[in-house]
Amino acid sequence: MESGPAIFVGTVFALFGGGLLTWTALRLRQSEPIAEGVNRVASATLASGAGAGALALGMWCFMRA
Repeated sequence: MESGPAIFVGTVFALFGGGLLTWTALRLRQSEPIAEGVNRVASATLASGAGAGALALGMWCFMRA
């Protein structure tokens, strides 16, 4: 009964993390800024870390379901 919410939340985290990592990679490949007025390396590191963290949370939710 409780696996439904865990699967939903895991899917949301996995989609967000994957989307953020894809978007960050595309912005870096096209040499466009990830965040205006912020160091490119710092913003790429923060965005990649957030995306990887969201993917990890999604996988954790799937394992709990």
